[in-house]
Amino acid sequence: MPEITIYTTGFCPFCYHAKKLLDSKGARYDEIDVNRIPGARQEMMQRSQGGRTVPQIFIGDRHVGGCDELYALEQQQQLDPLLKPQG
Repeated sequence: MPEITIYTTGFCPFCYHAKKLLDSKGARYDEIDVNRIPGARQEMMQRSQGGRTVPQIFIGDRHVGGCDELYALEQQQQLDPLLKPQG
């Protein structure tokens, strides 16, 4: 499975739902709380090319976007292929 990073904050319902979907797929991810880790929000904004809202989700080198975009991939049956091991 490719490396997954999700930038979050505490008490964020969109973050919760994005993580719930990833959990249902058995996906392991690194969660970075942008309010608790110094510099994380700036890192998130740079990686996402200006994205200020959470969650910001990365699967491998691909910037997926937020919760809505993650669920859109699932609805279009494009999420599972992204989560498959590479190689």
